Amino acid sequence: MGVPPKLKSLIGVGTAICGGSAIAAVSPIIEAEEMEIAYSISTIFLFNIIAVLIFPPLGHILGLSDHGFGLWAGTAVNDTSSVVAAGYAFSNAAGAYATIVKLTRTTMIIPISLFFAFIVTFQKKKEAQSDCKVNYNLKKIFPWFILWFLIASLLNTMGFFPEQTIKLVTMVGRFMIVMALSAIGLSADFRKMLKTGVKPIFLGLFVWFTVAAVSLIVQFATHQI
Repeated sequence: MGVPPKLKSLIGVGTAICGGSAIAAVSPIIEAEEMEIAYSISTIFLFNIIAVLIFPPLGHILGLSDHGFGLWAGTAVNDTSSVVAAGYAFSNAAGAYATIVKLTRTTMIIPISLFFAFIVTFQKKKEAQSDCKVNYNLKKIFPWFILWFLIASLLNTMGFFPEQTIKLVTMVGRFMIVMALSAIGLSADFRKMLKTGVKPIFLGLFVWFTVAAVSLIVQFATHQI
């Protein structure tokens, strides 16, 4: 479709994994521009809103069970908050199951970030060999936040953090995410986004529809519904 590679990658990970969180994780690795981050997040959020509105009634029309809808919403809705909203709009049981499925999907941020880090490292190394002026540094490219993510998850699983600490860190983390997204919005140029055209939105729509359709097909084929 002629969508720029970095923007295409951000829309892909945003749809496949965890919306804005996946975009925020991958964008510094591939050195995406603010405009590309803003455009991809806007595209993902657009389909989040649509999903929350149409998924619950579609689930009832298709006759999905609580388990079936939870699995569908957890795999086909982009962002965690939208998954929770769509799931609980269908039923409490569907919402609980959708949340578990979505959080499992979120862990894919780890391998996909490492994958992009490997690709960027390979490209930088190749450029460094052909052009002596290119500064290649593996430490700067490697996504160190993945390491801290794994350490924090392990320590939390082992019960190292008291409940009050977890609540405080969660609240601070949400605030920092809001600030980061606000900073991206303030640095975004809608004129540049308009020049890119509507193709990224159509790409997001196509990928999102494909994920939603495949999820249902797999459920029907494996008798999960």
